[in-house]
Amino acid sequence: MAGSAPPVLCLIGPTASGKSSLAMDLARSRHFGTIEIVNMDSAMVYRGLDIGTAKPSRQEQSEVRQHLIDLVEPTERYSVAQFLTDARKAIDDIRARGHTPVVVGGTMLYFKALREGLDLLPSCPDHIRVEIEGQARQEGWPVLHAQLTKVDPQTAARLAPNDAQRICRALEVWHHTGQTLSSWIAQSQSQPGDRLAGLCLRVVALMPSDRAWLHARIEQRFRLMLEQGFLQEVAGLMRHEGLSAHHPSMRCVGYRQAWAHLSGEIDREALLRKGIEATRQLAKRQITWLRSFPGLSALEPRGASWDQLITVWGSSP
Repeated sequence: MAGSAPPVLCLIGPTASGKSSLAMDLARSRHFGTIEIVNMDSAMVYRGLDIGTAKPSRQEQSEVRQHLIDLVEPTERYSVAQFLTDARKAIDDIRARGHTPVVVGGTMLYFKALREGLDLLPSCPDHIRVEIEGQARQEGWPVLHAQLTKVDPQTAARLAPNDAQRICRALEVWHHTGQTLSSWIAQSQSQPGDRLAGLCLRVVALMPSDRAWLHARIEQRFRLMLEQGFLQEVAGLMRHEGLSAHHPSMRCVGYRQAWAHLSGEIDREALLRKGIEATRQLAKRQITWLRSFPGLSALEPRGASWDQLITVWGSSP
């Protein structure tokens, strides 16, 4: 943990639960002085992914300083380790200005790393990843998951057969180093100096008791995204040199379905249905993650206000 540094305020929750608007209301209240928001979102890091990620508007960014958005091109990869390094630097910089950092988001792997730290793993040449992804396009990720089961059953056991990003990472490490990902992690855990340390967080989790309310908000937001020009945004991304449907940025919920629609694979009705369903499944996974984390303070998001949030957090950062 981070020595004697005070805890970092953190607001997490499933997609469409109202995290960003609640954080903006808190910042406007100035209860904690000048707040700067550190976004904990694996899609907002990509430039050009704006409407589909509900990225803060220019007006919101001018009103409250935002961090960890628009960091990389959609053709690039952004790792959990990069997030942890960038988040810690942003938090240190905010505090150096005498302001209050508030971490806000719903990417649970990022939250887990921020709270618990992260094993340092070897980097691998891009050509290995390209070869693995090429094989996956021809044979499917379940085939590669079966291959991973043979060489690293411990890692394979905790991954779904279609978990493309993590299957690919585990196979990259195996092909490049000749050691399994599980062995690298075990080695890192036995040597504390080979880990990126986590932070002391004071966490509030938005936990909706009414799943129908959350589902309605998800549908409303997806329809609004389409009205705001989401398909035009994705059409522009499709013209981005070197970008394909297989890049991690385009596997984000909503973007994957929009790409399929614009490629003629599904019609608009299927886009709407599949996009909403995929977002609901994402929310379900996020809630499952939240329930697995010990020591979180829960807040019902329906009707939640910034003063309720500070009551749950406590009156001081």
